[in-house]
Amino acid sequence: MERIERGTAIAILVAALGYFVDIFDIYLFTLVRSTSLTELGLTGTEITDTGVFLLNMQMFGMLVGGVIFGILGDKRGRLSVLFGSIFLYSVANLANAFVYDIPGYALLRFISGVGLAGELGGGITLVSEMMPKASRGYATTIIAAVGVTGVLAAALVGDLVHWRTAYFIGGVLGLGLLALRVAVTESGLYSSLSKEAGVRRGDIRMLFTSKARFLRYLSCIAIGIPIWFAIGILVTFCPEIGVALGMTGPVKVTSAVIYYSVGITLGDIGSGVLSQLARSRRRVIFIFQLISAASITLLLLSHGASPDYYYSLIFMMGFGIGYWAVFVTTAAEQFGTNLRSTVTTTVPNFVRGSTVLATSLFVALKGNYGVVGAAQVVGILWFLIAFAALAYLKESYGRDLDFLER
Repeated sequence: MERIERGTAIAILVAALGYFVDIFDIYLFTLVRSTSLTELGLTGTEITDTGVFLLNMQMFGMLVGGVIFGILGDKRGRLSVLFGSIFLYSVANLANAFVYDIPGYALLRFISGVGLAGELGGGITLVSEMMPKASRGYATTIIAAVGVTGVLAAALVGDLVHWRTAYFIGGVLGLGLLALRVAVTESGLYSSLSKEAGVRRGDIRMLFTSKARFLRYLSCIAIGIPIWFAIGILVTFCPEIGVALGMTGPVKVTSAVIYYSVGITLGDIGSGVLSQLARSRRRVIFIFQLISAASITLLLLSHGASPDYYYSLIFMMGFGIGYWAVFVTTAAEQFGTNLRSTVTTTVPNFVRGSTVLATSLFVALKGNYGVVGAAQVVGILWFLIAFAALAYLKESYGRDLDFLER
């Protein structure tokens, strides 16, 4: 691994900590949803229905924010995205600590979602362009590995303190990152691009004017959809799946989240390092997709097993879908400098948004196939799409990122 310059190292640190707060906020809402809505006066099915509504508002915000911040990153620079997104979701978190009604809660989850959408893509784009091409994967691995530990932090904070205090902590953590802004410099590739006249920057229409470019973009999204299928269904609905499988005891969401987060942290590190050693993104993504598919298959066939067995498979599943770092790096390497931020920011957010499609299909199918059968059908479909998309993409390891989309 080549020596990293001080400015690049600081950019990696800020991007990693920003992603940590990003993940912290996403999972914090999941963990304090029931408690916060109960305190706001909701009961019974109102808690579930309103919780789904608030989650959808956050996801919708992330889809909107992904487009806004992606385009902004190509038009105004990588730093504008990285710090604009951190500021927005930090302020929304602070305000969330003082919310007293559902309309206000929904608005703040939407605003938070818009802010959360920009951090990962902005950070990965900036760091990818600053790193030497031969060791780029190590930097993005560090960002992802530090970031996903935000799940553990959210689980601990959400369990130990009042939900309003938890949101306040998330906001303070984000605003604290802004103090590091003065030490981060803009990407050299973008600085050079901004001086060129006549280059279309952040023009999202370019993704649809070329069939090859459009299919490349769709493929970048499709290879990641199993990740959020696993999170959105197998982790979120683990109590219901445990009952349907006749587990010997109750399966708890909090425990599943912890096992999953440890697994995905190790998977992010393992896949990122392996992609560097193997000098291939595609082969490593395929290997980790196979690991996650095998783990999910065993999990959905574990009738009458113990909760500990379920958790062990959740851990292995988390390890397998830990190709998130390599997946986002691949998206950054597939497109030119004038569209790189747009792609790298929108792709992970559209993958997150695919959770809505997965859960909607899951709910529609479970009436006829049962909870386990519905999860099996959605899982098979999602992995087939991901495998086909991966086969379409070209290898991007070691690619020189100094090129443009015309």
